[in-house]
Amino acid sequence: MKCGGTSEAKAATAETQQIAQEVKGQVEEKEGRSFEVFEAVEFKTQMVSGINYFIKVHIGNDEFLHVRVYKRLPHENKPLELTSYQSKKAKHDELAYF
Repeated sequence: MKCGGTSEAKAATAETQQIAQEVKGQVEEKEGRSFEVFEAVEFKTQMVSGINYFIKVHIGNDEFLHVRVYKRLPHENKPLELTSYQSKKAKHDELAYF
């Protein structure tokens, strides 16, 4: 994977689910609602000075969100940061850089 570009989309892993779970509260606050379902489906990563995760999250019914989470380098010892998200996504929507 080249620095700056995003990886291919991959099926979500336990780690991806954990990352999604950690920013769920921040997304709920921004959306003004809570999600009973918040399941990471697939993800892409981008190497920066840390890692950007682009995660497609199933939030119930036919609704999906795309979240962008910044994970700093381990030595910085900082929490995950919800950088951005996109709502009103469908299952087939491609996970693209945003």
